[in-house]
Amino acid sequence: MTAPDTIVLIHGFWVTPRSWEHWKAHYEAKGFRVLTPTYPGYEVEVEALNADPTPIAEATLPAIVAHMSEVVGALETPPILIGHSAGGTITQILLDRGFGAVGVVLNSAPTEGVNVVPLSQVRSTWAVLKNPANRHRAVGLTEEQWHYAFTNTFSAEESRALYLRYHVPAAGRILWNSVLANLMPGPQDAHVDYSNDARPPLLFVSGGEDHIMPPSVQRSNAKHYRGDTVTEVVEHPGYPHLLPASPGWERIADEVLEWALAHATGAQRKVTGAQ
Repeated sequence: MTAPDTIVLIHGFWVTPRSWEHWKAHYEAKGFRVLTPTYPGYEVEVEALNADPTPIAEATLPAIVAHMSEVVGALETPPILIGHSAGGTITQILLDRGFGAVGVVLNSAPTEGVNVVPLSQVRSTWAVLKNPANRHRAVGLTEEQWHYAFTNTFSAEESRALYLRYHVPAAGRILWNSVLANLMPGPQDAHVDYSNDARPPLLFVSGGEDHIMPPSVQRSNAKHYRGDTVTEVVEHPGYPHLLPASPGWERIADEVLEWALAHATGAQRKVTGAQ
């Protein structure tokens, strides 16, 4: 098959596509078409979402996945999918449904059934989970909370600059639903078929100093996959959750691209509406 010429970068919570600005420019300089789609309602800039986070409060994971499916499904050939944090969950769901030629997830949030919950993860998400009423709100992080959860390897000054550049509130509804999913009967929003032999290859990239999605979460998520397809994990010591903006990101971006090109397959989408 022809190697993918398009890369789709999928952002996570508490940030927008702006968080991919360095990777987008880096890959475009190598001749790739790079798409950075956002969630429905998030099409405005960071500053506007902070001023009016109503679209965030109304967001749902099924709507986000449906939108991303439309973006990827409209492409002529399957692209490389790269997701960060919650974007990693979305990437895994898309791959399970047959979208994309190959997937890479950076410090990925887990899919349904991964029960590893480190204390640092609880502390990182406590701003949302401490109050059930937050299920109906968009909940932001303070600069201190951001530093702990996203940028703990940065100085306070560097962390503040990144906070002002990238931070937006997160959808409390989606975070609460992810917590409750493992207590509910039947498949929930973040369900994937861990035995899906047709799923394209998937690489988990984990930052060794990540507080919100520590390496133990990545390893557990990867081990859930039992299908006859490639699933690998690599850990980079010293990197925090905001890996795409951390010093040395260029080397990781190049390694990720090399792996993706070596493992890309001619993925075919499942029948529309398949879960």
